Amino acid sequence: MPSRAQPSAGDLARLGFRDTSAAVPLLASLGGAAGPLLPLIGRSADPDQALAALVDLADAVDDRDRLLREVSDDEGTSMRLLSVLGASQALADHLRRHPEHWSDLCDPSLGSTRPTAASMRGSLLEAVGADPGDIEPVATLSYADALDALRVEYRRLLLSLAARDLAHHVGVDDVAAELSDLAAGTLEAGLAVARAKVGEAASGARLAVVAMGKCGGHELNYVSDVDVVFVAEAADGVAETVALRTATQLASTLMQVCGDHTREGTIWPVDANLRPEGKSGPLVRTLASHEGYYGRWAKTWEFQALLKARPVAGDAALGAAYVEMITPLVWTAAERDGFVEEVQAMRRRVVAHIPADQSERQLKLGSGGLRDVEFAVQLLQLVHGRTDEEVRPPTTLSALARLTERGYVGREDGAELHEAYAFLRTLEHRIQLYQLRRTHVVPADEDARRRLGRSLGFTRDPVRELDKLWNFHRREVRRLHEKLFYRPLLAAVARMSSDEARLSPEAATERLAALGYLDPKAALRHLEALTSGVRRSAAIQRTLLPAMLQWFADAPDPDAGLFGFRRISEALGSTPWYLRLLRDEGEAAQRMAQVLATSRYATGLLQREPQAVALLGEDERLEPLGRAAVQAEMAAAGRRRADPREAVLAIRAIRRRELLRISVADLCVPFGVEQVGYALTDVTSATLEASLAAVVRGVEAARGVPMPTRLAIVAMGRYGGFELGYGSDADVMFVHDPLPGADPAQAASMAQAAVNDLRRLLGEQGKDPTLDVDADLRPEGRQGPLVRTLESYAAYYAKWSAVWEAQALLRAAPVVGDADVQERFAALVDPLRFPADGLSQDDVVEIRRIKARVDAERLPRGADPATHFKLGRGGLSDVEWTVQLLQMQHAGRVPELRTTKTLEALRVAVEQELLDAADAEGLVEAWRFASRARNATVQVRGKPADQLPRDARERAAVAAILQYDPGESDAMVNDYLRSARRARGIVDRVFWG
Repeated sequence: MPSRAQPSAGDLARLGFRDTSAAVPLLASLGGAAGPLLPLIGRSADPDQALAALVDLADAVDDRDRLLREVSDDEGTSMRLLSVLGASQALADHLRRHPEHWSDLCDPSLGSTRPTAASMRGSLLEAVGADPGDIEPVATLSYADALDALRVEYRRLLLSLAARDLAHHVGVDDVAAELSDLAAGTLEAGLAVARAKVGEAASGARLAVVAMGKCGGHELNYVSDVDVVFVAEAADGVAETVALRTATQLASTLMQVCGDHTREGTIWPVDANLRPEGKSGPLVRTLASHEGYYGRWAKTWEFQALLKARPVAGDAALGAAYVEMITPLVWTAAERDGFVEEVQAMRRRVVAHIPADQSERQLKLGSGGLRDVEFAVQLLQLVHGRTDEEVRPPTTLSALARLTERGYVGREDGAELHEAYAFLRTLEHRIQLYQLRRTHVVPADEDARRRLGRSLGFTRDPVRELDKLWNFHRREVRRLHEKLFYRPLLAAVARMSSDEARLSPEAATERLAALGYLDPKAALRHLEALTSGVRRSAAIQRTLLPAMLQWFADAPDPDAGLFGFRRISEALGSTPWYLRLLRDEGEAAQRMAQVLATSRYATGLLQREPQAVALLGEDERLEPLGRAAVQAEMAAAGRRRADPREAVLAIRAIRRRELLRISVADLCVPFGVEQVGYALTDVTSATLEASLAAVVRGVEAARGVPMPTRLAIVAMGRYGGFELGYGSDADVMFVHDPLPGADPAQAASMAQAAVNDLRRLLGEQGKDPTLDVDADLRPEGRQGPLVRTLESYAAYYAKWSAVWEAQALLRAAPVVGDADVQERFAALVDPLRFPADGLSQDDVVEIRRIKARVDAERLPRGADPATHFKLGRGGLSDVEWTVQLLQMQHAGRVPELRTTKTLEALRVAVEQELLDAADAEGLVEAWRFASRARNATVQVRGKPADQLPRDARERAAVAAILQYDPGESDAMVNDYLRSARRARGIVDRVFWG
């Protein structure tokens, strides 16, 4: 810039000033120092703020001329001072209050020498009047003066550190380590103040302060809670209860010393919530008490937190004993059941609590943020640190370096992750420095992001350059977080680039076991089969599998997921579209992983027809087709085959595909239990309709005459209610109506033959799932004829029908076959199931008697009545019998109640004021929960089931399908029990009276 007495507005703008009119008089007030200082001010994060703060400091110091002379003559001093003034409003305010501290920045050794932990501890203790040489130093200043003195000295030391950081580009790991040492010294000085306040009683307790989290790991931020655990023992001759009371007083006073606000502000909160039992547990425990808790009660995440435990203040020997005690527990945590699930669940819970308006600006907790790196590194440490002590450093970057050196992380991946983490931590530090506030959110304000960008050296276009680099590193962290765990597993079994981490078979087995694979050796064999060789498919699998393995590990049954993937890939590996679909459509691959590692039911269907993987690509392809479309396709397939068996096989193949479509949609996209019931009912009705047509043609061909009667199928039970589940049979009744002039015997014989063929061909074991057509609800049950005429039904119901049969007919829905016969059957049974005058009291008593007998006799031996979906307390049977009683009592005069659907009947009952809305809500909740859980259990087990699984892995899978987070299967069970208990209470009042 050309030399001139008065810089122009354009000159100032080019240097980064925003308010050039305010800058001119401020520069003039600096006199001759303005010229040499102006370019240096322009290099600061916020030149306007730096200039204003410098003028205020010059006005506040005792010797203004000395200040201006030294900062204009010594570029090192000026850069340190101006860097702080431009980047930190809080430290600029500190200098206004304590202008004498500016001279600390004149020391040329600041650029090359880091103060030792001992020197910082000593100066902090001296500030409160304590002797650093004492084993248990005690402050001599008054309590109020000591608090202010500690804050002033802490800020003085922080000022020097910030100056080194900003002006001399100290590595972020060194800055974090120095901040941690500063915090440790502050805790020691705070404890000295606490001892003084507690008085002579303080000597009765030995107290150790153990740092956790970032302070323990030597990676503290400028502003952060300092996580600690307090350990105490009684001094000689002191009772333990007395010592613990004293130690608790010391610990709580220490927390106040550091966290209280005084005229000199605050330092940071001391957070003891990582102690055993958290906020609910005692603040201070003995070493033995800690050991008992960690040995018996601690959760996995607590051992993860203990990775960074480090004694920092108080009784050093006691702190060392604590670390020695917990170390073996930490390094065996990976052997605990559900280790990875608990760690991942903790991560998910953290992410779930990010406010929606901050999710994209969260440096720490958001996707691709600091916590992703820290969790990944800690998980790898816990997995491999059990057998390899070299990977145990508590500091994230040091641990990452060791993991890379030891071959657990690829060299290139390790370097890129190091760079990303260092950048994100540096950005976090710059954000916090401005006001010395604890925040991890990148500001939305453009001026604030401009200051941040300039503080990182971006002067041309600070906001754009900052956003570009930040987004790049976030993407890298997301990408590497996936690779970090899973790509080295592939290198253990397949030929990869020389830069890849190459785990030994033992290390690979160890990692797979920690990731939730129950048979890690089998998993390695599957990986080897999928990725070995030079085939194009193997190369694509090596690209796909890191993501697939992560999705398998996130799902309830990783072993099943990987095994199923291998089988389907072997069946379709030479099919060009298969791997292209998984490679190019990430959602299809993720859905496939979710399905294979969650649902044996869907996996079985997929393995029978691997080509159905194509359904996974788009949401539209998972939309159930509806009865008309499925029935048309089935009918066409059946008509193309003359042989009834071949025709029904073709129909069953279409049914299999549609069952898979419904199952996958239920797993992967929002799909309510009512929609599942409707979709399964449509597929069942279409199957019966097309199959009935095929077998009728077969009977006609075999007998050589046209069918002399019209057939219809009446859906009963859950089928009639349009409430089928994955494990449901098709409960039906068969009805026929001979044509005019037909021989009744021949009509009955051919109808019987058609119905027998239908049941046999649909129930025949084979490639496709069977459809069991159950006619046991017909008149006289298994003893009665399988198919009857309309007249026969009418005669039976007129003479013999019992109240339970009328109740069963509440679910009768003619759905298949001749439309006229269907309509006439409905008209026949309506007066029986919807009596005009309702039920007599004797009938009500009889229904209750039958229900009591069902409750007493039908529950299978060994079944848990609390968790049996159908017959358990508050289960499906309780709700449905209650609804059916209301229907039989009132549907004769309330036509809207004449429905076969449970939830529809409940809605009408509320509208007609037959049932309290709150009671209906409780019944609906229990019915939906039991129906969803029953469907989920069938999905998981791959076979019909009527009770919540007892197996922990299956129960976790059911919880996952019901949208519970990993590790919350107990919460799912508790919610189920609560819902069922509420429903049972309603049933007791409404049904039992």
